Formats: sequence, C-alpha cells, structure tokens
Amino acid sequence: MYFKFTFCPIILLLWASLSFAQNVNVVIHGAASIAKTDDNFVCVTLDWWPAEKCDYNQCPWGKAGILNLDLRYGALINAIKAFNPLRIKVGGSLQDNVVYKVGEVSSCPNFMKREDGLFGFSQGCLSMERWDQLNRFFNHTGVKLTFGLNALFGRNESQTEKGLWIGDWQPQNTRDFMQYTISKGYKVDSYEFGNQLSGSGMGAKVYAKQYGKDVIVLKNLVKELYAHPETQPKVLGPGGFYEEKWFNTFLEVSGQGIVDGLTHHIYNLGPGDDPNMMNKILYPSYLNQVSQTYKGVSDVVNKFRPQLGAWVSESGGALNGGSKDVSRV
Repeated sequence: MYFKFTFCPIILLLWASLSFAQNVNVVIHGAASIAKTDDNFVCVTLDWWPAEKCDYNQCPWGKAGILNLDLRYGALINAIKAFNPLRIKVGGSLQDNVVYKVGEVSSCPNFMKREDGLFGFSQGCLSMERWDQLNRFFNHTGVKLTFGLNALFGRNESQTEKGLWIGDWQPQNTRDFMQYTISKGYKVDSYEFGNQLSGSGMGAKVYAKQYGKDVIVLKNLVKELYAHPETQPKVLGPGGFYEEKWFNTFLEVSGQGIVDGLTHHIYNLGPGDDPNMMNKILYPSYLNQVSQTYKGVSDVVNKFRPQLGAWVSESGGALNGGSKDVSRV
C-alpha cells in the first residue's frame, strides 16, 4: 500500500538546507492565523489502478488498488487506526471508467489494457460483494469515507475534440448504487463527482456548464434518497486541477448550496518523468509557485462561498505514479 503525503518534499528541503548549515534567526509572529483546517484534514486515497499500471519503467501499484488490496492486512489496519481520525477517499484516475454491478448492470468486467481506453484501460467494475468487503473494512478502522463517483456514465466522447465528453450525465447506475448503500446502512460522508474533468482535464474533460448542470442532478439525487438532512452525504467537486474560468463558470451554473466543498488536486511537481525533478523538489522558489493556485481557489471560495470551503482532495508531488527515486506514490 502506498500513501501520498504532501509533507515529504518539506522533509527533503529541510535536509538539503541543513547540509549547508548557517546561523539563521527565525522570528514567528503567532498573533494572527492565516488559515485553518478542521479535525479531519488528514486524508489518503485508495486508487483504482490495477497491477498492470506502469509508467516510466516502473510498475509501483502492485496489489494496492481498490479491487486487489488485502483488507485483512494487519499493518494496514493498524496504520489507519493510528491516524484516527482519518478520511479515506475511494477514487482516482479510473473512477470515471467504473460501473457498479447493481440494478440493471449484469456484467462485471475487470480493468484490461486497452490502447484506446481512458488512461489505457477498458471499463472496470465494482461488484457489491467487494463493496460489502470494503465497508466492513471502513467500519472496522473507523474512517470517514469520501467516494468518487463516475461522472462520465452515459456520456459519449466527442468526435471532433479529443478528450472531450459530451451529453448529460446519466444517474441511474449511481442511483442504484446509493440505494444499495443505504439499504445496507453503510456510511458515506461525501460523494465527489468525477476525477480531474475540470479545465483541460486529465485523460477526459467536461465543459464547465455541463458539469454545473449535472452536479445539480447529483445533489437532488442525494436529497431524494437520503431523506434526513443530518444523514445526507456532502456533495464535493470538481476534484480536478484549478483553472479560474472553468471553476467560475461551473459555480455560476450550479449556484450556491449545491456543492458543499470545492475540491481540487495538487501535483505541483508535474509528471514523474521530468528530467528536472530533482531540481524542482529541492528549490523553495519553485515549490512556492503553488501558492498562486491556493490563492486562486481561495478567491473562488470567497466569491461563491461553498459551505465547507476549499478541500485538497488529492495531492502527491509528482503525478502519474510519482518519480522513481525522488517522489514515489
């Protein structure tokens, strides 16, 4: 099991600084706070990647994917309990290629290598048997659960623009999945709508206006199925990289009271095969550039005021499996 922690680059920076030791006076003014987090700010992601996921001459995932993970592994269980409280997000790059085997869905295929598929894989499936196993694991470890939904279900890929998915999201498979989840009494703290579909997207994208309309459909579905407001899971989105125009348009279309938390991803080191990775991770001037992203997201939050503010729902330094010997997943 591989976890992605945003504090790893900081440790490396401190080590690099100490190797050139100088006398430095540091003054900290603690009179005013500049930001705050809630008690459940620690989060890890369980991704969908199968063992066949390889990049840059490395295949780091092994059996760490959601469908292959050994949920009885004692060290994993103890590590999660030690973080209490801990949020686990079930999601990642392939979540918009996952169907749920419930209701009208009868077949349950495994992810297979496919050159023309999303991120190089065919459609995959979450069986309700595996969902039961996962929830026993979540209940045993006491985590808060964020589940990433397939936001491409029912859409078609554009014939004229590569990577663009068009048409309305079809919620029936999600409806059946939620009804099953509710019937079993499983606790879902929040649903995140899609993965990295914002702006230019990663592998796939959806126009901001379309996404805004569809997230309203999701919110209404949650309200309908979870009748009591106190048990309603939160609706999060868009779970992608920040682009000002796209984020503004999406929130203008959806309006206030729809998205509970504005989620975005941070992989500020770029792709894992960048030959300049070592220089990036060792220089504060480069790492500090990410502050502009946080400022942009903060400005959007102040403008549209989603109930729970901004969330970083995924981060890990270098994207696409990390960088070998520098920033692994």
